[in-house]
Amino acid sequence: MLGGSTAPALNRSDQVRRFTRQLEFDYVGWTTESLTEKFRNSALGAANYLSEPERKELVLDYVELIGETARLRGEQEATLNDPGLPDPQQAAEPVALALHEASERLEALRPLAESVLQENVSAVLDDLGLGWGGAPFPPVAFRFSSLPSALVVSPRDVIRQDANLQLEPELNLEEQVKLESRVEQELDVSALVVPIGGLSTYPTMVMQSAAVDWVTETIVHEWVHQYLALRPLGLGYNRSPELRTMNETVASLVGREIGREVLARYFPEHLPPPPPENPPPPIAGEPPVFDFQIEMRETREHVDELLAQGRIEEAEGYMEARRRVFWENGYRHIRRINQAYFAFYGAYADVPGGPAGEDPVGEAVRQLWDQVEDPAAFLRQVAGMSSFEDLQAVLQG
Repeated sequence: MLGGSTAPALNRSDQVRRFTRQLEFDYVGWTTESLTEKFRNSALGAANYLSEPERKELVLDYVELIGETARLRGEQEATLNDPGLPDPQQAAEPVALALHEASERLEALRPLAESVLQENVSAVLDDLGLGWGGAPFPPVAFRFSSLPSALVVSPRDVIRQDANLQLEPELNLEEQVKLESRVEQELDVSALVVPIGGLSTYPTMVMQSAAVDWVTETIVHEWVHQYLALRPLGLGYNRSPELRTMNETVASLVGREIGREVLARYFPEHLPPPPPENPPPPIAGEPPVFDFQIEMRETREHVDELLAQGRIEEAEGYMEARRRVFWENGYRHIRRINQAYFAFYGAYADVPGGPAGEDPVGEAVRQLWDQVEDPAAFLRQVAGMSSFEDLQAVLQG
């Protein structure tokens, strides 16, 4: 009846939580509040009283108001930081009032806009054969929300996601940098706090955006994760890096395709043109255009080579030098490039190149995507896979 007196070894996530426990996002509180609101709005059914043109106008008014609040927030910040104003606080008061009013209108429209978009996506999913009894399962449910950021941790000697912990949205940049530094110094790992645009809770979380095409794609992307969560592929999400890449690449491919279907049916004027199959050749005498996907793939491949040779410090110096190159070419949102950066972004391999480097998993998923006739058939086929070997067997068979 006596057990051992030695404390069990902590995995990497447990070790990292020593630094994040007080900063982590409150999923229970957010989910409880969101489900309560969804049930209440479903009972009222207010969106059902709107005509189709009114439903469309409501959504477009909502996303336009998102852009307006973002503009006002930027104007307020610029005014408060203007050293040429004798009283920046007073000068910013009219902008603050306009921002407050716009935010109140935005919150009033949000539940209705969510209901309309949920029904739009549900109708398209059902028509594509992903419904059951006239509706997709699980039901499409999302909420526009301020999203948590994610602290991603990778070993320094190899690119591998060992921890991914969600942090409260209010964490500012200075606090993020301090957290990364503490984790790296005490655990000798690579750490990075990354922003996320959606999260497959239930209801799913979607960042507010004025881009209708991005919103519809993200709603579908996160629904795909919920669909997969009930099947072998999703159940194995955290079992291996290969399965994580398969999940994220599948969700990205299906999300983009069905998101376009939603736009074509309900918001055709916002449907972006498909990318050209054969981009025009470079003009003679002009410097080549900086291609993010190609440049980032080359960066990842060289980092993998250096790490495989045990040249960790050299790899880290090279990544910082490359970050400056991306910065100089307009990619100023990239704050750091390190092992954790590639561990996180490398799983999204729906297009060739980029942070995934030579990873064969994304390429295999894209190959199957090109072979299958429609997104619903593709999703049903990959959902039953429980390993990368399953995918390889299908491609070879």
